[in-house]
Amino acid sequence: MSGHMSAPSPPEPLIELEGITKVFGTGSAAFQALKGVDLKIDRGQFVAIMGPSGSGKSTTMNILGCLDVPTDGIFRFKGVEVQKLDRDQRSLLRRKYLGFVFQGFNLLARTTALENVELPLLYRGEKKSVRQEAAMRSLDAVGLGPWASHTPAELSGGQQQRVAIARALVTDPDVLLADEPTGNLDSERSVEIMELLRRLNAEGITVLMVTHEEEMAAFAKTIVHFRDGLVERIERGARSMEVPA
Repeated sequence: MSGHMSAPSPPEPLIELEGITKVFGTGSAAFQALKGVDLKIDRGQFVAIMGPSGSGKSTTMNILGCLDVPTDGIFRFKGVEVQKLDRDQRSLLRRKYLGFVFQGFNLLARTTALENVELPLLYRGEKKSVRQEAAMRSLDAVGLGPWASHTPAELSGGQQQRVAIARALVTDPDVLLADEPTGNLDSERSVEIMELLRRLNAEGITVLMVTHEEEMAAFAKTIVHFRDGLVERIERGARSMEVPA
C-alpha cells in the first residue's frame, strides 16, 4: 500500500446539463430553443437565471424541473440521467426532490393557508395529523404561523407568496425552483421574499430562480445569463455576500 493518500475527488454536482438541446415543432416550423446548454449546479447553490424573452431560460427551467425533456444531451440529477427516465419516473423524482413556486402563487381560494400548504402531502397520502404538523412547521418557517387559518383573500400578495413557498417546502425538497417569484409584488415585498429565499438557502436548500429583475437576481450566489438558447455568461450575485438578516 502506498504511503500517500489520494486527493478526495470533488463532490459531483447536484445538477449537470451537458450539451442540452431542445427543438419545438418539426420541419419548417421547427424552432430550436436550446442550442447546447452546459451548466453545473452544486448542492447548496442559489442560482438566478436571467435572459431576454426567447433566450431559453424558461425552457431550461422546465427541463430542470422535470416538466419537459431535452431533445438531446445529458441531464444528471444526483448522478441519475434524467433524460433516460420515463414520465412516471420523472414525476416521482419531481415529487420527491423538487419544490415549485410560481409568479401567480397558484393557491386555492376559500381554502386556509394551512390547507393549501398541506396539499402536496395530501397527494402523497399522508394522514391528517402528519400533514397538519408538517404544514404548520412550514408556515412557521416563512413567518406565517399566526395566519394559518386565513384564506388567500385575507392575505396580502407577499403573504400569499410566503404560503406558496411554505407549500413548496412542506415535502422537504432538495431543490426549490422559483419562476419569477416576485413578479406580482411591489419592491418592498419583493425584497422580503428574496431575503426569505436567501435564508432558506443558507439553511441548506438549493434554490433555482428565473427572474428578469436585476435587483432580485443580485441576492443569488450565482447569476446565469442566457441568450439565444445558450449560456452567455455566469457571474456572482452582488448581494450574495451579505449575511442574511
